[in-house]
Amino acid sequence: MNREENIRQISDSSKTWDIAVIGGGSSGLGVALDAISRGLSVVLLEKADFAKGSSSRSTKLVHGGVRYLAQGDIGLVLEALKERGKLLQNAPHLTSNQPFIIPIYSWFDRIQYNTGLKIYDWMAGKLRIGKSHFISKEETLERLPGIKSEGLQGGVVYYDGQFDDARLALAIAMTADDAGACILNYASVRGLIKDENGKLTGLKVRDELDGTKYTLKAKMIVNATGVFADKILQMDNPDAAKMIQPSQGIHLVLDLDFLGGKDALMIPKTKDGRVLFAVPWHGKLVVGTTDTLREKAKLEPEALQKEIDFVLETASGYLSKEPTRADVKAVFAGLRPLARPKEEGAKTKEISRSHKVIISGSNLVTLTGGKWTTFRKMGEDTVDHYQEITEELLAPSESFGMKLHGYTTTLPGGHWTVYGSDASKIQKLAEDRPELAEKIHPDFPNILAEVVWSVLEEMAVKVEDILSRRIRMLILDAQAALDSAEKVAKIMADELQKDSNWIEQELADFRKVGEKYLIKA
Repeated sequence: MNREENIRQISDSSKTWDIAVIGGGSSGLGVALDAISRGLSVVLLEKADFAKGSSSRSTKLVHGGVRYLAQGDIGLVLEALKERGKLLQNAPHLTSNQPFIIPIYSWFDRIQYNTGLKIYDWMAGKLRIGKSHFISKEETLERLPGIKSEGLQGGVVYYDGQFDDARLALAIAMTADDAGACILNYASVRGLIKDENGKLTGLKVRDELDGTKYTLKAKMIVNATGVFADKILQMDNPDAAKMIQPSQGIHLVLDLDFLGGKDALMIPKTKDGRVLFAVPWHGKLVVGTTDTLREKAKLEPEALQKEIDFVLETASGYLSKEPTRADVKAVFAGLRPLARPKEEGAKTKEISRSHKVIISGSNLVTLTGGKWTTFRKMGEDTVDHYQEITEELLAPSESFGMKLHGYTTTLPGGHWTVYGSDASKIQKLAEDRPELAEKIHPDFPNILAEVVWSVLEEMAVKVEDILSRRIRMLILDAQAALDSAEKVAKIMADELQKDSNWIEQELADFRKVGEKYLIKA
């Protein structure tokens, strides 16, 4: 992806785009991917970096949603299981089949979870990725060495998908870009343009890197801004009622030896009625999540002390080595864009995760709700409204079968897997420029060539883009990321032809963000 080239495309004010998408998280990228699969011209505008918000802060699961099954949301589970199966086929470099174990402490739990998960398997149909089954206490302890053995009767194994969320967002952006879409980060929408009948005809856009302003024309405009959807709705109509209820979920990152093995732990019922996951991911253990109502949507939400305490306390009830605040390598918080409940006091865990497409009087199309796993279907359902808004014929969706950028049947090993077919190109870069073979940080396998690649090919323009979303160090070990920032900034400055003032400013910005990922012991 070439940002300068894409900026040139939006500077042509005579062009009318078929679809303009506001928002570069999972839902906006899903819309862009589906639209380009139907031969439409597409521009996508993200005010920060791709997946900067909630889409890089998930539990890293591509899943049907076992707990939605318990809540009776059969339609959502069926849809998600179908999308899960296809995504594992379309992006094998970014997704994998992850075994989960539910520890069983009573005869009733064994019957309940064994039966429920058999239904879950059956619902996945031909796209099933594994068969759930009961295992003995001995096998449970062998597979989860860090789990408490007292009262343990065994475990139920089931299978779901795991993924790298920010890298998947990037792969979707690159797939759409490769197919001809104009994809831009750090481009914010500052205003909506309407005709004399009050119908939308375009957007006012600002390049956040240099302040240049642009005007775009588009036949259909999609608001896919997640927790920020109300801001665009109020830009469209200052009297619009609030539709989004942000709900915060946090995750703590620990060393993998707290659980041991390759299996994930699923605790089906915590004291707040949610489930808690402990998932091996990139050599660490991601533990979460919470469900805390927040009134304000923030781009960089922070974990509350009570959330940190809740996750540590719940995990301690199941792990033989109880984690403390000092053991936490990083903490990250994300906001779910839940539909604001009509009745007061509705619990967030009871609000449906199904997505909705709403069209305002001006023809603004807003996509709300949903979950990462169903991003593609959300995009398809949104683009389906194109004909209704433009009265133009619409080709059928082709996105279900689209292989994502980097797709390969011969996966590179180790940390290179997430790059898929691009891995060899980055390795070649390190061969041609031996100084780029140096590690970014001694505890991580990533090398400086990955920084250069991110700048040249993945539209990374800030230190945070690289350390948080291109190589994920910030959410795996916040201190390691802070220690690596200067090295990354200097390499970026060389590539982007920036001076020492830029380096200083970038380091100050990154420190401000990075320190929010540390827990003060």
